[in-house]
Amino acid sequence: MRPLVMGILNVTPDSFSDGGRWVDHAAAVARGRDLHEQGADLVDVGGESTRPGAAAVDAETEAARVVPVIEALAPHVRVSVDTAKASVAAAALAAGATVVNDVSAELAPVAAAHGAGWVAMHMQGTPRTMQHDPRYDDVVAEVEAHLAACAERGRAAGVAELWVDPGIGFGKTFDHNWALLGAMGRLCAGGDPVAVGTSRKGFLGAATAVADGSDEPTPTDDRLEASVATAVLAARAGAAMVRVHDVA
Repeated sequence: MRPLVMGILNVTPDSFSDGGRWVDHAAAVARGRDLHEQGADLVDVGGESTRPGAAAVDAETEAARVVPVIEALAPHVRVSVDTAKASVAAAALAAGATVVNDVSAELAPVAAAHGAGWVAMHMQGTPRTMQHDPRYDDVVAEVEAHLAACAERGRAAGVAELWVDPGIGFGKTFDHNWALLGAMGRLCAGGDPVAVGTSRKGFLGAATAVADGSDEPTPTDDRLEASVATAVLAARAGAAMVRVHDVA
């Protein structure tokens, strides 16, 4: 069975790849419908950037960004909300979202209360601090244990659907990210559906720069082939969902 495809829709001014492109309401809704028509099973709407060093956004601002877009898309498209805030998740679910994509891995009770699915991600630190010298004794074992604990919390809370996400690029070095991708079969063998997002991320920019003989990371828009290749790698290893900017 093929993995689900989660299409990324950032309605933010400062996301690392597409910040500012979809802040206009009509443009965001049109983009969400395009992602669905291209084959996305879910459209993941986010109102706060989680790129390394991103500035925090208050809940009111974040909700004001995502809720109108979700209300417009939800009658036509399955929508998830990308948030770490309980109040934003609740507002998004009330507006028609059916999945919480949760970088904090703390929102299982909110998802369960609304009969929604939950994606629980691993992150060392916060988006503001996560790339400040991340360290692990054994990154694969530590992430694996974290995901198992998240799955237990999700089941205990009673979420309708559950995925765990190793958090590629979230509090990981270049080597950590590749180690996790190399161990994807092991992570998927744990029995819980695994969601993976590598699309356009910095470690791919670094890897393709080396291949091109450059000292500078490849620009985000030039990471398509590497993004597709790593998504396919994850899918072949057993990932149940891939999160992508480019659906088709």
